[in-house]
Amino acid sequence: MKIHLTSIHVDDQAKALAFYTDVLGFLPKNDVPLGQHRWLTVVSPDAPDGVELVLEPDDHPAAKAYTAALVADGIPITSFAVDDVVAEHARLEGLGVRFTQPPVEMGPVITAVLDDTCGNLLQIAQMR
Repeated sequence: MKIHLTSIHVDDQAKALAFYTDVLGFLPKNDVPLGQHRWLTVVSPDAPDGVELVLEPDDHPAAKAYTAALVADGIPITSFAVDDVVAEHARLEGLGVRFTQPPVEMGPVITAVLDDTCGNLLQIAQMR
């Protein structure tokens, strides 16, 4: 068994696609119209046939409440691995990304937390 898909609820799929591709550097994988929404996925350029991240509409009331509670408590919805958190933090800040936590060393990992502009906090992490 392996992970095939994972979802992030977003408040605007078009805005999310732009952020996750143009800013974070993911590649578009699937974009299928489904009425007012889309089946929209992105993948890592390092693993284009790997795990797909679904940019899921947050229309369900539970999704909005869950995401808002996590953001209010400063908890990231997910974590993305990077080779160098400090360098990625600098690159993303240069693109105007807002961080809620700058790079911090926590034992064997360095993390930073950013706002994805679509309702979520994301963590970037580097194993040392």
